Amino acid sequence: MTPRVSVVVATRNRRTLLARALVSIKSQRYRDFEIIVVDDASIDGTASWLRT
Repeated sequence: MTPRVSVVVATRNRRTLLARALVSIKSQRYRDFEIIVVDDASIDGTASWLRT
């Protein structure tokens, strides 16, 4: 089933802040959503961190 809401997060070299943002999004009571993270060529390991 397709989620009702898409949460799109753009990031670049902000892995620590991204982690905090994702925790905040996941803690919402509303559950019918997907999270899409768009990484703009980070060099701080953001992409590899997201894959884990």
